[in-house]
Amino acid sequence: MKFRKKSITDQNVDISPLIDMVFILLIFFMVSSTFVKDMKVDLERPGATSATRASSKTIKVYIDNQGQPYVDNQPIKVWAIQSKIRDLLRNSTEKSVLVVTDETIEVEKLIEVIDQCRMAGAKDVAVATKKEVG
Repeated sequence: MKFRKKSITDQNVDISPLIDMVFILLIFFMVSSTFVKDMKVDLERPGATSATRASSKTIKVYIDNQGQPYVDNQPIKVWAIQSKIRDLLRNSTEKSVLVVTDETIEVEKLIEVIDQCRMAGAKDVAVATKKEVG
């Protein structure tokens, strides 16, 4: 019996199953990962020693360091916050709002935004802080 030696040029490697698997893994990881939407506003949050972690399902209202409020990553006037939050609370199972603000914001501005959120029907309105070690 004679065995013929195969040369390197006679061997063909089919890589199409490998490419299929790579795409299947890519789709799996894209679908199974969670994406966190967060505003890209540079804020220096106030500190608190009694801070707790907020739920990720809360509606977030941002106030930048110039005092401009944002809801759904869109700038909004203070008088329009109530109707926008009311619309978002209709679709939400959790009736809570988190106000993320800069520590240099005037208290009157913060209270005005919190009042608008409460008048919209939010049961819990909290202010985001950074936890201080005490």
